[in-house]
Amino acid sequence: MTPLERWQAVFRREKPDRVPMDYWATLEFDDKLAAALGCATRREALEKLQVDFVVPLKPVYRGPELPHRTDVFGCGYADMDYGTGLYDECVSHPLAGFDSVEAIERAYRWPDPDWWDYGTIADQLVGSEAYPIRGGGSEPFLTYKNLRGQEQALIDLVENPEIVHYAMGRLFDLEYENTRRILEKAPGRVTFCYVAEDLGGQTDLMISVRHIREFLLPGMKRMIDLAHQAGAFAFHHDDGSCRRILPDLIGLGIDLLNPIQWRCPGMEREALKRDFGDRIVFHGGVDNQWTLPFGTVEDVHREVAENIAVLGRGGGYILAPCHNIQTLTPVENVVAMYEAGIEYGR
Repeated sequence: MTPLERWQAVFRREKPDRVPMDYWATLEFDDKLAAALGCATRREALEKLQVDFVVPLKPVYRGPELPHRTDVFGCGYADMDYGTGLYDECVSHPLAGFDSVEAIERAYRWPDPDWWDYGTIADQLVGSEAYPIRGGGSEPFLTYKNLRGQEQALIDLVENPEIVHYAMGRLFDLEYENTRRILEKAPGRVTFCYVAEDLGGQTDLMISVRHIREFLLPGMKRMIDLAHQAGAFAFHHDDGSCRRILPDLIGLGIDLLNPIQWRCPGMEREALKRDFGDRIVFHGGVDNQWTLPFGTVEDVHREVAENIAVLGRGGGYILAPCHNIQTLTPVENVVAMYEAGIEYGR
Protein backbone atom coordinates (compact mmCIF):
# COMPACT_ATOMS: atom_id res chain seq x y z
CA MET A 1 0.00 0.00 0.00
CA THR A 2 1.06 3.60 -0.50
CA PRO A 3 1.27 5.99 2.46
CA LEU A 4 -1.99 7.63 1.30
CA GLU A 5 -3.72 4.26 1.10
CA ARG A 6 -2.60 3.40 4.64
CA TRP A 7 -3.96 6.67 6.05
CA GLN A 8 -7.22 6.24 4.15
CA ALA A 9 -7.60 2.66 5.40
CA VAL A 10 -7.19 3.77 9.01
CA PHE A 11 -9.75 6.57 8.64
CA ARG A 12 -12.20 4.13 7.03
CA ARG A 13 -11.66 1.50 9.71
CA GLU A 14 -10.15 -0.89 7.19
CA LYS A 15 -7.01 -2.95 7.76
CA PRO A 16 -3.82 -1.57 6.13
CA ASP A 17 -0.78 -3.72 5.38
CA ARG A 18 0.85 -2.11 8.43
CA VAL A 19 0.28 0.72 10.86
CA PRO A 20 0.89 4.09 9.14
CA MET A 21 3.75 6.19 10.55
CA ASP A 22 4.06 9.98 10.63
CA TYR A 23 6.84 12.43 11.60
CA TRP A 24 6.92 15.74 13.51
CA ALA A 25 10.21 17.45 14.39
CA THR A 26 12.04 20.75 14.74
CA LEU A 27 14.02 22.02 11.77
CA GLU A 28 17.26 21.38 13.66
CA PHE A 29 16.34 17.73 14.11
CA ASP A 30 15.38 17.46 10.44
CA ASP A 31 18.97 18.40 9.56
CA LYS A 32 20.41 16.10 12.22
CA LEU A 33 18.38 13.14 10.98
CA ALA A 34 19.21 13.70 7.32
CA ALA A 35 22.93 13.99 8.06
CA ALA A 36 22.96 10.84 10.20
CA LEU A 37 21.23 8.85 7.47
CA GLY A 38 23.43 10.22 4.70
CA CYS A 39 20.50 11.97 3.01
CA ALA A 40 20.39 15.35 1.31
CA THR A 41 16.89 16.32 2.42
CA ARG A 42 14.27 15.69 5.08
CA ARG A 43 12.03 13.97 2.53
CA GLU A 44 14.80 11.63 1.43
CA ALA A 45 15.44 10.66 5.08
CA LEU A 46 11.76 9.97 5.72
CA GLU A 47 11.46 7.87 2.57
CA LYS A 48 14.47 5.85 3.71
CA LEU A 49 12.72 5.18 7.05
CA GLN A 50 9.46 4.28 5.22
CA VAL A 51 7.55 7.06 6.98
CA ASP A 52 4.06 7.80 5.66
CA PHE A 53 4.62 11.55 5.94
CA VAL A 54 2.12 14.28 5.07
CA VAL A 55 2.50 16.84 2.26
CA PRO A 56 1.11 20.30 3.17
CA LEU A 57 -0.51 22.69 0.69
CA LYS A 58 0.23 26.38 1.18
CA PRO A 59 -0.88 29.40 -0.83
CA VAL A 60 1.80 31.93 -1.73
CA TYR A 61 1.71 35.27 0.09
CA ARG A 62 1.35 38.24 -2.32
CA GLY A 63 0.06 40.86 0.10
CA PRO A 64 1.59 44.05 1.51
CA GLU A 65 5.30 43.92 2.25
CA LEU A 66 5.93 42.82 5.82
CA PRO A 67 8.57 44.26 8.15
CA HIS A 68 11.43 41.95 9.10
CA ARG A 69 10.39 39.15 11.52
CA THR A 70 6.75 40.28 11.44
CA ASP A 71 3.78 38.16 10.34
CA VAL A 72 0.63 39.17 8.45
CA PHE A 73 -1.10 40.05 11.73
CA GLY A 74 1.62 42.53 12.72
CA CYS A 75 3.06 40.26 15.43
CA GLY A 76 6.82 40.53 15.80
CA TYR A 77 9.12 37.57 16.45
CA ALA A 78 12.58 36.89 17.83
CA ASP A 79 14.73 33.80 18.34
CA MET A 80 14.64 32.38 21.86
CA ASP A 81 17.37 29.92 22.85
CA TYR A 82 16.24 27.39 25.43
CA GLY A 83 19.49 25.45 25.38
CA THR A 84 18.29 22.73 23.02
CA GLY A 85 17.47 24.80 19.95
CA LEU A 86 16.15 28.16 18.77
CA TYR A 87 12.43 28.90 18.82
CA ASP A 88 10.64 31.65 16.93
CA GLU A 89 8.68 33.35 19.73
CA CYS A 90 6.17 36.19 19.48
CA VAL A 91 7.55 39.23 21.32
CA SER A 92 5.30 42.10 20.17
CA HIS A 93 1.51 42.08 20.31
CA PRO A 94 -0.26 44.62 18.08
CA LEU A 95 -3.63 44.46 19.87
CA ALA A 96 -2.23 44.50 23.41
CA GLY A 97 -3.19 48.11 24.16
CA PHE A 98 -6.80 48.10 22.97
CA ASP A 99 -9.72 48.10 25.38
CA SER A 100 -12.72 47.92 23.04
CA VAL A 101 -13.88 46.46 19.75
CA GLU A 102 -14.51 49.97 18.44
CA ALA A 103 -10.91 50.99 19.07
CA ILE A 104 -9.60 47.91 17.24
CA GLU A 105 -11.87 48.55 14.26
CA ARG A 106 -10.66 52.14 13.99
CA ALA A 107 -6.94 51.36 14.09
CA TYR A 108 -6.24 47.77 13.06
CA ARG A 109 -6.17 46.23 9.58
CA TRP A 110 -7.08 42.55 9.44
CA PRO A 111 -5.43 40.36 6.79
CA ASP A 112 -7.45 39.72 3.65
CA PRO A 113 -7.57 36.27 2.00
CA ASP A 114 -6.90 38.04 -1.31
CA TRP A 115 -3.36 38.66 -0.04
CA TRP A 116 -2.59 35.03 -0.93
CA ASP A 117 -2.24 33.39 -4.34
CA TYR A 118 -3.95 30.00 -4.46
CA GLY A 119 -3.03 29.36 -8.10
CA THR A 120 0.02 27.27 -7.18
CA ILE A 121 -1.92 24.71 -5.13
CA ALA A 122 -2.38 22.24 -8.00
CA ASP A 123 1.34 22.36 -8.81
CA GLN A 124 2.21 21.50 -5.20
CA LEU A 125 0.38 18.19 -5.59
CA VAL A 126 2.61 17.02 -8.43
CA GLY A 127 4.94 14.23 -7.33
CA SER A 128 3.06 13.59 -4.09
CA GLU A 129 0.25 11.44 -5.43
CA ALA A 130 1.21 8.57 -3.10
CA TYR A 131 1.12 10.66 0.10
CA PRO A 132 -1.61 12.07 2.37
CA ILE A 133 -2.30 15.76 1.78
CA ARG A 134 -2.95 18.41 4.41
CA GLY A 135 -4.91 21.43 3.22
CA GLY A 136 -6.06 24.38 5.29
CA GLY A 137 -7.38 24.41 8.82
CA SER A 138 -7.42 26.69 11.83
CA GLU A 139 -5.80 27.47 15.17
CA PRO A 140 -7.15 30.95 15.91
CA PHE A 141 -6.71 31.22 19.67
CA LEU A 142 -2.96 30.76 19.18
CA THR A 143 -3.05 33.81 16.91
CA TYR A 144 -5.28 35.68 19.37
CA LYS A 145 -2.71 35.09 22.13
CA ASN A 146 -0.02 36.54 19.87
CA LEU A 147 -2.18 39.55 19.06
CA ARG A 148 -3.04 40.36 22.67
CA GLY A 149 -0.20 38.72 24.61
CA GLN A 150 -0.80 35.39 26.30
CA GLU A 151 -1.68 36.71 29.76
CA GLN A 152 -4.06 39.36 28.44
CA ALA A 153 -5.68 36.87 26.06
CA LEU A 154 -6.59 34.59 28.95
CA ILE A 155 -7.82 37.53 31.04
CA ASP A 156 -9.99 38.60 28.09
CA LEU A 157 -12.01 35.37 28.32
CA VAL A 158 -13.40 36.69 31.62
CA GLU A 159 -13.07 40.46 31.47
CA ASN A 160 -13.35 41.31 27.75
CA PRO A 161 -15.55 38.65 26.14
CA GLU A 162 -16.76 41.08 23.47
CA ILE A 163 -13.18 41.53 22.21
CA VAL A 164 -12.65 37.76 22.15
CA HIS A 165 -15.86 37.13 20.21
CA TYR A 166 -15.03 39.86 17.72
CA ALA A 167 -11.40 38.90 17.11
CA MET A 168 -12.02 35.15 17.07
CA GLY A 169 -14.81 35.74 14.57
CA ARG A 170 -12.44 37.60 12.27
CA LEU A 171 -9.75 34.93 12.65
CA PHE A 172 -12.13 32.04 12.00
CA ASP A 173 -13.55 33.86 8.97
CA LEU A 174 -10.05 34.29 7.51
CA GLU A 175 -9.09 30.67 8.09
CA TYR A 176 -12.41 29.40 6.76
CA GLU A 177 -11.99 31.30 3.51
CA ASN A 178 -8.34 30.27 3.21
CA THR A 179 -9.32 26.62 3.65
CA ARG A 180 -12.26 26.90 1.26
CA ARG A 181 -10.00 28.25 -1.48
CA ILE A 182 -7.39 25.52 -0.95
CA LEU A 183 -10.05 22.81 -1.10
CA GLU A 184 -11.48 24.40 -4.24
CA LYS A 185 -8.08 24.29 -5.96
CA ALA A 186 -7.45 20.65 -4.99
CA PRO A 187 -10.85 18.97 -5.38
CA GLY A 188 -10.87 15.47 -3.93
CA ARG A 189 -7.14 15.53 -3.18
CA VAL A 190 -7.01 16.87 0.39
CA THR A 191 -6.85 14.05 2.94
CA PHE A 192 -7.43 16.20 6.00
CA CYS A 193 -7.76 19.74 7.31
CA TYR A 194 -5.83 20.65 10.47
CA VAL A 195 -8.37 21.90 13.02
CA ALA A 196 -6.25 22.63 16.08
CA GLU A 197 -6.16 24.42 19.41
CA ASP A 198 -3.88 23.86 22.39
CA LEU A 199 -6.44 23.42 25.15
CA GLY A 200 -4.62 20.96 27.39
CA GLY A 201 -1.76 21.65 29.77
CA GLN A 202 0.46 19.16 31.58
CA THR A 203 -2.15 18.29 34.20
CA ASP A 204 -5.52 19.61 32.93
CA LEU A 205 -7.18 22.05 30.56
CA MET A 206 -5.65 25.53 30.34
CA ILE A 207 -9.05 27.07 29.53
CA SER A 208 -12.32 26.28 31.27
CA VAL A 209 -14.82 24.02 29.55
CA ARG A 210 -17.34 26.88 29.65
CA HIS A 211 -15.03 29.25 27.82
CA ILE A 212 -14.00 26.61 25.27
CA ARG A 213 -17.65 26.02 24.48
CA GLU A 214 -18.39 29.72 24.20
CA PHE A 215 -15.41 31.03 22.25
CA LEU A 216 -13.91 28.09 20.33
CA LEU A 217 -16.32 25.28 19.56
CA PRO A 218 -18.74 27.14 17.25
CA GLY A 219 -15.91 28.23 14.94
CA MET A 220 -14.27 24.81 15.07
CA LYS A 221 -17.60 23.25 14.04
CA ARG A 222 -17.63 25.45 10.94
CA MET A 223 -14.12 24.30 10.02
CA ILE A 224 -14.91 20.62 10.61
CA ASP A 225 -18.09 20.85 8.52
CA LEU A 226 -16.15 22.54 5.71
CA ALA A 227 -13.61 19.71 5.66
CA HIS A 228 -16.31 17.04 5.64
CA GLN A 229 -18.23 18.76 2.85
CA ALA A 230 -15.09 18.52 0.70
CA GLY A 231 -14.61 14.83 1.48
CA ALA A 232 -11.67 15.52 3.81
CA PHE A 233 -11.18 14.45 7.43
CA ALA A 234 -10.75 16.73 10.45
CA PHE A 235 -7.34 16.25 12.11
CA HIS A 236 -7.50 17.72 15.62
CA HIS A 237 -4.26 18.66 17.38
CA ASP A 238 -4.59 19.25 21.12
CA ASP A 239 -1.61 19.00 23.45
CA GLY A 240 -1.51 17.72 27.00
CA SER A 241 -4.44 16.73 29.17
CA CYS A 242 -7.52 17.49 27.08
CA ARG A 243 -9.66 14.56 28.22
CA ARG A 244 -12.45 16.69 29.75
CA ILE A 245 -13.27 18.39 26.45
CA LEU A 246 -12.93 15.31 24.22
CA PRO A 247 -16.64 14.39 24.24
CA ASP A 248 -17.47 17.89 22.98
CA LEU A 249 -14.83 17.71 20.25
CA ILE A 250 -15.98 14.29 19.12
CA GLY A 251 -19.53 15.62 19.10
CA LEU A 252 -18.36 18.36 16.70
CA GLY A 253 -17.09 15.68 14.33
CA ILE A 254 -13.31 15.47 14.73
CA ASP A 255 -11.98 12.34 13.02
CA LEU A 256 -8.52 12.16 14.60
CA LEU A 257 -6.87 13.18 17.87
CA ASN A 258 -3.19 14.12 18.03
CA PRO A 259 -0.72 13.89 19.80
CA ILE A 260 -1.78 11.59 22.71
CA GLN A 261 0.57 12.73 25.48
CA TRP A 262 -0.32 9.68 27.55
CA ARG A 263 1.85 10.60 30.56
CA CYS A 264 -0.54 13.50 31.27
CA PRO A 265 -3.42 12.81 33.71
CA GLY A 266 -6.57 11.67 31.94
CA MET A 267 -4.75 10.70 28.76
CA GLU A 268 -4.03 7.08 29.70
CA ARG A 269 -4.04 4.98 26.54
CA GLU A 270 -6.28 2.13 27.67
CA ALA A 271 -9.00 4.52 28.85
CA LEU A 272 -8.86 6.64 25.69
CA LYS A 273 -9.14 3.57 23.50
CA ARG A 274 -11.96 2.14 25.60
CA ASP A 275 -14.03 5.31 25.71
CA PHE A 276 -13.37 6.88 22.31
CA GLY A 277 -11.62 4.34 20.09
CA ASP A 278 -14.73 3.48 18.12
CA ARG A 279 -15.23 7.11 17.07
CA ILE A 280 -11.80 8.65 16.42
CA VAL A 281 -8.36 7.74 15.10
CA PHE A 282 -5.41 8.20 17.45
CA HIS A 283 -2.23 9.81 16.06
CA GLY A 284 1.07 10.06 17.95
CA GLY A 285 1.59 8.40 21.30
CA VAL A 286 5.38 7.95 21.31
CA ASP A 287 6.39 10.00 24.34
CA ASN A 288 8.55 13.02 23.58
CA GLN A 289 9.12 14.16 27.16
CA TRP A 290 11.05 11.13 28.34
CA THR A 291 11.12 8.09 26.04
CA LEU A 292 12.47 9.56 22.80
CA PRO A 293 14.96 12.09 24.25
CA PHE A 294 16.16 10.17 27.32
CA GLY A 295 15.14 6.52 26.93
CA THR A 296 17.05 3.64 25.39
CA VAL A 297 16.43 1.97 22.06
CA GLU A 298 14.80 -0.85 24.04
CA ASP A 299 12.50 1.66 25.77
CA VAL A 300 11.43 3.00 22.39
CA HIS A 301 10.75 -0.48 20.99
CA ARG A 302 8.70 -1.36 24.07
CA GLU A 303 6.60 1.80 23.86
CA VAL A 304 5.91 1.42 20.15
CA ALA A 305 4.76 -2.16 20.76
CA GLU A 306 2.48 -0.98 23.59
CA ASN A 307 0.97 1.80 21.49
CA ILE A 308 0.21 -0.55 18.61
CA ALA A 309 -1.25 -3.14 20.98
CA VAL A 310 -3.42 -0.62 22.86
CA LEU A 311 -4.17 2.36 20.61
CA GLY A 312 -4.09 0.20 17.49
CA ARG A 313 -6.26 -2.60 18.83
CA GLY A 314 -8.91 -3.22 16.18
CA GLY A 315 -7.46 -0.42 14.01
CA GLY A 316 -7.58 3.35 14.26
CA TYR A 317 -3.95 4.26 15.02
CA ILE A 318 -1.17 6.20 13.25
CA LEU A 319 2.25 5.90 14.88
CA ALA A 320 4.08 9.19 15.48
CA PRO A 321 5.94 11.13 18.18
CA CYS A 322 3.64 12.92 20.61
CA HIS A 323 4.98 16.30 19.46
CA ASN A 324 7.91 17.79 17.54
CA ILE A 325 11.09 15.77 18.06
CA GLN A 326 13.60 18.02 19.80
CA THR A 327 17.23 18.56 18.82
CA LEU A 328 18.69 16.73 21.83
CA THR A 329 16.89 13.50 20.87
CA PRO A 330 19.28 10.72 19.80
CA VAL A 331 18.84 9.81 16.14
CA GLU A 332 19.08 6.13 17.03
CA ASN A 333 15.91 6.43 19.13
CA VAL A 334 13.98 7.93 16.25
CA VAL A 335 15.26 5.29 13.85
CA ALA A 336 14.26 2.68 16.44
CA MET A 337 10.73 4.13 16.58
CA TYR A 338 10.21 3.59 12.87
CA GLU A 339 11.96 0.23 12.76
CA ALA A 340 9.68 -0.92 15.57
CA GLY A 341 6.69 0.45 13.70
CA ILE A 342 7.58 -1.75 10.74
CA GLU A 343 8.27 -4.77 12.96
CA TYR A 344 5.19 -4.61 15.21
CA GLY A 345 2.82 -2.73 12.93
CA ARG A 346 2.17 -5.56 10.52
